[in-house]
Amino acid sequence: MSKRIVIVSGGKLEESICLPILEGQKEGYIIGVDRGVEFLYHHQIMPDYIVGDFDSVKKEVVDYYRNETHVGIREYNPVKDASDTEIAIRLAMTLGGTELLILGATGGRIDHLWANVQSLTIPYKAGIHAVILDSQNRISLLREGENHLKKSEAYGRYFSVFPLGEEVFGFNITGAKYPLHNHVLTPYDSLCVSNEIAEDEVVISFTAGVVILMETRDKEE
Repeated sequence: MSKRIVIVSGGKLEESICLPILEGQKEGYIIGVDRGVEFLYHHQIMPDYIVGDFDSVKKEVVDYYRNETHVGIREYNPVKDASDTEIAIRLAMTLGGTELLILGATGGRIDHLWANVQSLTIPYKAGIHAVILDSQNRISLLREGENHLKKSEAYGRYFSVFPLGEEVFGFNITGAKYPLHNHVLTPYDSLCVSNEIAEDEVVISFTAGVVILMETRDKEE
């Protein structure tokens, strides 16, 4: 049985996206991260764990979870070697989840966003599908071989792909507005930004490397 773990981080948290997901989370776990803890508190959604240095959380909120609930608390010194979101991801890896959804990982500082995207490699290496989600973006990592993106299930009109780290070889896109064949996907060009699904299904395949898939839509969609 699939067990989804939802991480609520401290970035942009939109009620229209987050609340239906959190209120429908009947199995698995919810992990609140730093300022995401306040979002859960104000919407009366009980997490299973809260993690972070809590430097952005009001003291009374942390005290509530510490003194009036049985929520697991993982508090860290602000001077540490990993981001709060990475710590939450590593905690999630110990809980037996088969799927990981990260909310509040976007918005605000770009360095935090990029660190969160890179942190997707932690569940990736463990064979766990992980997604960063907000109202305009769904971000995940693709494995070598064939990856299918159905038009009926696409998150938005556009999709973009980038290599994570090194070059990606034998890269192909079929079923898209801008197809590619046996391309070398490099980390220093923008060739694969804002492609579109042209047929019922796009197939993205490659022989080696790791690819970031960003499914995106304009704000008015």
